[in-house]
Amino acid sequence: MKNFNNWLGRLPGTIQKMTTKSIRSVKQLTNKYKRTIGTSLCAVALLTSVHNDSVKADDYSELNIQTIYHVYVDGQRVGAVDDEQFVERLINNKINESSDDYIDLNLVVGEGVNLIPEVVFSSRVNNNVTIEELDQKLTVKAEAIALKVDGQEISYVRTETDFEEVIENLKLQYVTDEELSAVRKAKEANEIFVEPAVGEKIILDVRLSKDVNMAKVSAKPEKVLSVEDAVKQLNLGTLEDDIYVVEPGDVLGSIAVEHDLSLQEILALNPSITEDSLLQIGDELNVTVYEPVVKVIVEETSKVKEEIPYQTKTEDDANMWRGDTKVQQSGQKGERVVSYSITRENGRTVQRQIINENVTKEPVDRVVKRGTKVSASRGTGQLAWPAVGGYISSYKGMRWGRLHRGIDIARPTNRNILAADNGTVSFAGWNGGYGNMVRINHNNGMSTLYAHLASIDVSVGQTVGKGQKIGVMGSTGNSTGVHLHFEVYQNGQLRDPMDYLRR
Repeated sequence: MKNFNNWLGRLPGTIQKMTTKSIRSVKQLTNKYKRTIGTSLCAVALLTSVHNDSVKADDYSELNIQTIYHVYVDGQRVGAVDDEQFVERLINNKINESSDDYIDLNLVVGEGVNLIPEVVFSSRVNNNVTIEELDQKLTVKAEAIALKVDGQEISYVRTETDFEEVIENLKLQYVTDEELSAVRKAKEANEIFVEPAVGEKIILDVRLSKDVNMAKVSAKPEKVLSVEDAVKQLNLGTLEDDIYVVEPGDVLGSIAVEHDLSLQEILALNPSITEDSLLQIGDELNVTVYEPVVKVIVEETSKVKEEIPYQTKTEDDANMWRGDTKVQQSGQKGERVVSYSITRENGRTVQRQIINENVTKEPVDRVVKRGTKVSASRGTGQLAWPAVGGYISSYKGMRWGRLHRGIDIARPTNRNILAADNGTVSFAGWNGGYGNMVRINHNNGMSTLYAHLASIDVSVGQTVGKGQKIGVMGSTGNSTGVHLHFEVYQNGQLRDPMDYLRR
């Protein structure tokens, strides 16, 4: 205490008074609590009362007084150092080690580091132990802007400008820059809605399906994305594809089930394969189901001129032959002007409503007359099967090096030959290689021919009805067996009977 008193005596008078007063206060506290607080408390009172550059450093050294710094990380004490520069150097070194990899980022220590000074008479700190412990607890992060959707941090970009650019680029995927600018200006000016002209489209609003907010945060440097990658993550919900490597015994179905996918979904994710593709061990399949974090909603209104299709009405006419038709009145399309309210979600129309419609030209119906008049001598145009059962043993086409002009029907239930439609017999008799043959004119531009008959039951000029017996199946003329050879003509031109028979 002698040294302390000597040192106190050398102080200027005003400071001596202040210091003496502080010491007196200390003694009063000592008496009040009836305990000795010793020279360290006296030193604290001294140091809080005295600040004069005239006091020399060696004056402190006589008392062995020293300042140490307690180091706290996020409120937890990790140790103490006797020089705060130890902590500063550690932080700077950790940041510098990562700076070359993240040139464009402002790197910081991610944890809160606080130094609490304490004045002591004797220091027993271990700088190395404290710095090693501190090094383990500190991580390098980057100052960033978080894109938060529903309160959750989805991705990170460098600056607020990047954040605004991400939002802008999301919207510009589905509208033009001019359209987006017009929407923004209209909202800022609180413009009154103006109905579009015919053929014009007006974008009313472009917004995101969820609120995307920003927040200043510290993030892992590798998590800070470019504007392009941040847009991709919001579009797809991920930046990386989940790849499955085919193992022995794998099939598409089992891989799909394992990843909660349908077969159609896994095929859509892997366009290079089909349901019949043979998987090889080691093949890589994409099993990622993309789900946008947010969607872009575009509301628009448009006014268009549209055609109104005409209707066709058919009217029966007893004065026209059955099978004949005639257009009595040509149809004419109408016109209308329609205003639509349309909502699109990521470019797909999810709602389309008519808000106004004005018919400018009514459509005119097309009227067709259909004949209903029938006669035993006039065909209906629809041919019936000319035999009783049987099957086609040979079709129209090339056969044995030459054209087979009709179809052959063999093995019927019975051998009666029947008229395929109403008409008049124009030929009945022998005709060379056809053998016994009947030809019927159906008086509607069609005629049919029946050959190789064993016998004929009709004569020329006779009127026959559809399904009436005209002869018996046989093998006359150039025939290899019992059958009916049947030909069809339309306006004198040979046709394929299969185009007319309902068989």
